[in-house]
Amino acid sequence: MTLTTWHVVAASILMAVLVCGLTLGLFWMTARHATGFKIPMLDSLLLAAQVSAQEQQKRKTEEFLRENLNAMAIKLGQMQAQLMRLDALGERLAALAGLKPGEFRFSETPGRGGPFSSVPPKDLSMAEFNRQLEQTSRQMENRTDSLGILESQLFDAQVKKKLMPTIPPVDGSWSASSFGWRIDPFNGMLALHEGVDFVVDEGTAVFAAAGGVVRFAGANGPYGNMVEIDHGNDFITRYAHCSRVLVALGEVVQRGSKIAESGSTGRATGPHVHFEVRYRGVAQNPVRFLQASAR
Repeated sequence: MTLTTWHVVAASILMAVLVCGLTLGLFWMTARHATGFKIPMLDSLLLAAQVSAQEQQKRKTEEFLRENLNAMAIKLGQMQAQLMRLDALGERLAALAGLKPGEFRFSETPGRGGPFSSVPPKDLSMAEFNRQLEQTSRQMENRTDSLGILESQLFDAQVKKKLMPTIPPVDGSWSASSFGWRIDPFNGMLALHEGVDFVVDEGTAVFAAAGGVVRFAGANGPYGNMVEIDHGNDFITRYAHCSRVLVALGEVVQRGSKIAESGSTGRATGPHVHFEVRYRGVAQNPVRFLQASAR
């Protein structure tokens, strides 16, 4: 036999293929039947590989849960802040609406309950929980905006109410002369009385029927010493025949503050307070406004 260089190369390649095939086959047989053979070293390697894979999966799960918990903690903090604003807003609305303290307990959790349902309960998934959390957050934001608008409207209504002349100018209910046509006490002719006369002793305190700005304070002919207050919204009030005027032109007065003392100055037959309410310059019956405060 003559062996050439090509014979040697082919034999070498064949041997390498046989060795690789035997190695792979031995590895496959070992891996397949490893559980049937008690080889401590191989068991240790397999166990270490399983533990490493489990630890990697555990770390990934923990990182996923931590990220979700951080996101939910941020959202929960935002909802808690919104809830505190809602509680404070609810208390202010209750005060503006005139509700008694404690009638609505905004800081307490309302009672809830009910019998068991015939439909079996089911576990809440993470996706469903996140959806419910996001929906609740949006609802709280909408409620906050709506209650803010309601607070603004109630505040405006309360301000307008304070600017309406609905409290009597003196601590006395006896009216000597009402609003409307009457016989004039000086000339006996039929004349229109554009206000209401409250009979009180001289020096009795006269109060502002509503808050506003003093637009006149001093002597005014037949009105005697008079105070005129502008309440806005085209409403003014007049307090006439005073013995003393205690406010000045341009002064801002509060509802119920003392502005003068009663007297009989001007065209008057005795001590009293002449009280007028005018809307856009036209005299109105003050009794209608005073009766509104009793409702």
